[in-house]
Amino acid sequence: MGLKDDIERYREVGENRREDLAEFIQYGDLGQSRPDEVRIPIKIVDLPSFEYDQRDMGGVGQGDAEEGEPVDAQPEPGDGDEDGEPGEEGGEHEYYEMDPEEFAEELDEELGLDLEPKGKKVIEETEGDFTDITRSGPTSTLDFERLFKEGLKRKLAMDFDDDYVREALKIDGWGPAKVFEWARGENIPVSRAWIEDAYSDIPSDEKTTWASFEEMEANVERSTTAQRIRREGVEEIPFRREDERYRYPEIEEEREKNVVVVNIRDVSGSMRQKKRELVERTFTPLDWYLQGKYDNAEFVYIAHDADAWEVERDDFFGIRSGGGTRISSAYELAAAILEEEYPWSEWNRYVFAAGDSENSSNDTEENVIPLMEQMPANLHAYVETQPSGNAINATHAEEVERHFREAGNVAVAYVSAPDDVTDAIYEILSTEDEE
Repeated sequence: MGLKDDIERYREVGENRREDLAEFIQYGDLGQSRPDEVRIPIKIVDLPSFEYDQRDMGGVGQGDAEEGEPVDAQPEPGDGDEDGEPGEEGGEHEYYEMDPEEFAEELDEELGLDLEPKGKKVIEETEGDFTDITRSGPTSTLDFERLFKEGLKRKLAMDFDDDYVREALKIDGWGPAKVFEWARGENIPVSRAWIEDAYSDIPSDEKTTWASFEEMEANVERSTTAQRIRREGVEEIPFRREDERYRYPEIEEEREKNVVVVNIRDVSGSMRQKKRELVERTFTPLDWYLQGKYDNAEFVYIAHDADAWEVERDDFFGIRSGGGTRISSAYELAAAILEEEYPWSEWNRYVFAAGDSENSSNDTEENVIPLMEQMPANLHAYVETQPSGNAINATHAEEVERHFREAGNVAVAYVSAPDDVTDAIYEILSTEDEE
């Protein structure tokens, strides 16, 4: 392996290798990213190079010592081995930058997801192909092909071998009534009026040409409709007004794929730093993912203890209060905001809540669950963060999971350590009902 190969290998390691996406979500510094730009660290590797000092610094055999003079093997002060404190700065990093759309694509591949964003609000109507049909319209849109086919079908349905029927009228003892009865039995579509007119045109001496039907049948060949068309062609098609249909373009609705994501976080006294960090590590990738999936994404951040209030994203993950916990207060506020600003007919909705599952007595069953049922959303999710295991009164997640076990749009995930984050994200995003 030559120097050129070494350089290429170093370049691959230094420039193309970046932190694994799942590892970045679980352990990386998410704070270096922005809402519209995900920054994943790349470890910088210095490429090997030769360095030359142009000054006359001596060379082989050009030292100051005389030949045979012993060399002091002890390093002089300043040679780099002095006592000192170990370095506290991390290794040098650069960043691989991706937008939320690329992040969503990579997360789909990483976790095996395939969320298909839904269009909601109609933003434009355009005329598509002329595929729809109406009974009236301008002549220029008349579907002549359809009209011709309908007329041809009628022609074929009405067609019969008139020469064969005329020969039947020449059977001795058969008159129009007998021939009409016979024709109906043979499913020959001939009218009684036609038979009577044809009978009146037959000379009297020809009305006894055949002694019986069997004799006539043995001497006269009956032709099929297909044979007659091949022989004679089609002279006319019986068009009727009721066969007319007019084409008009299908109206295609372009729908904007927009989404509102409501993030709810418990900020009560029990939500200490590790719990807050797990919430941030779970919610931040969810925000990036949905922003990358939808054309237009808006985010609402709600903090709550016993009461709830809307906050800015920059404040959302750092707030901590000393109050108690009433989770329903956050859902009441979320419902009011969604109803006023993000109608279900025009917006996809995701409602994500997180906390340590501690809630005031009976609030989950009596208030939170009914509010979730009354609040239309693509997906409701609750993330329980309990680094030290479940507390005795941490029952909110279990109650929600038990009640919505059969629902296709409610997910519950449990995160006790960073290792659980990607599993929680998959559990949430794979739960959304196709309908």
